[in-house]
Amino acid sequence: MRKIVYFKSEKFKPFLPNEVQVNPNVYGAELAFWLAEKLAEKGVVTSYPDYEDWGWYLNYTPTEEDEFLLCCSNEDGEANSWICFLQLEFGVLFWKRKSNMSKAKPLLDALKSILEESKEILDVEWKMKQI
Repeated sequence: MRKIVYFKSEKFKPFLPNEVQVNPNVYGAELAFWLAEKLAEKGVVTSYPDYEDWGWYLNYTPTEEDEFLLCCSNEDGEANSWICFLQLEFGVLFWKRKSNMSKAKPLLDALKSILEESKEILDVEWKMKQI
């Protein structure tokens, strides 16, 4: 199961033109950098944002054995509709122990708090989806 949050906000609209984005109509850099800063303020340390063809992510490593990705992107090419989800990072070595999702609770609790506290975040909806 994957924990996913959907929300609306005008705050993270890209300020650079579409042709310099990771992919056309794929946004999330502004959201990922904002989340990294807000999480750090709550004592949850992540990496600086990095990107994939689908959007942006933050690495969260609460222990040496546990690593997660907080993935962020716009939804359906929209510049005001956002999605974030937590994904286990299994690493390069196939024998690496599977991370325990409960280790990501501090990250998820902080994310929930950040989204609830920001007046610029609207229509927050949490879901669990099968992966």
